[in-house]
Amino acid sequence: MSVVVVATILPRPEHRDAVIAAIKDTIGHVHSEDGCELYALHEAPDRLMMIEKWSSKETLDAHARGPNLAALGRELAGKVTGAPGLVVLQQVPAGDPAKGKL
Repeated sequence: MSVVVVATILPRPEHRDAVIAAIKDTIGHVHSEDGCELYALHEAPDRLMMIEKWSSKETLDAHARGPNLAALGRELAGKVTGAPGLVVLQQVPAGDPAKGKL
């Protein structure tokens, strides 16, 4: 069963553009990882949000331990207020199956 992750990233205001650029550079690499179904960056005035979907908990775990995320972490060091806030979600089927899931 697919796993959805919402990651909240709080860039330091003076580094916002650099944080966005680093994430955008990483996205293409993550898209080619085994099990990546969705990896999309969204923004609000005070935060960035990654919406992710992985084919399984195992592929999510491999991503979390993988070189792409490690490299991004090094690139973001000192440019964000801390580690991303992560919420890992399981779908609750409801309504129209095509519209009721990511």
